[in-house]
Amino acid sequence: MESQLLVLSDLNFNLDVWKRELKFQESEMDYFEEKLEHIAVRNVGTEVMVQLEGFQNKIIREREVMGHLRHRIRMKKRELAYTKFESNAEILFHEKQVLLKDEMKTFVKMHYQLKELMMDFFLKTL
Repeated sequence: MESQLLVLSDLNFNLDVWKRELKFQESEMDYFEEKLEHIAVRNVGTEVMVQLEGFQNKIIREREVMGHLRHRIRMKKRELAYTKFESNAEILFHEKQVLLKDEMKTFVKMHYQLKELMMDFFLKTL
């Protein structure tokens, strides 16, 4: 029982870290949106505006994915609270946790790719 609680505690720690990661990335997206707005008010030409609109669409999509991941994290935390006292619950929960871990890993990778593209765009246009 004690080892089960330790494993579940580790899983809870991962969920908290991922939740903080999403919060940080969302604040970055807020900042990048502000920069895009500064560029949009300038007369920068249609090519730049097309790129800018593409970034805005990607930010919208990224926020949707963040919302989905936050929801999954909340559901896992709720499930974790219920499984604390069930026998062998950590095995099933751990398998589900791996799927969320893979989703988070993919999201973080894609977020930093978008961030790099946006930073390059800002260097050219600001």
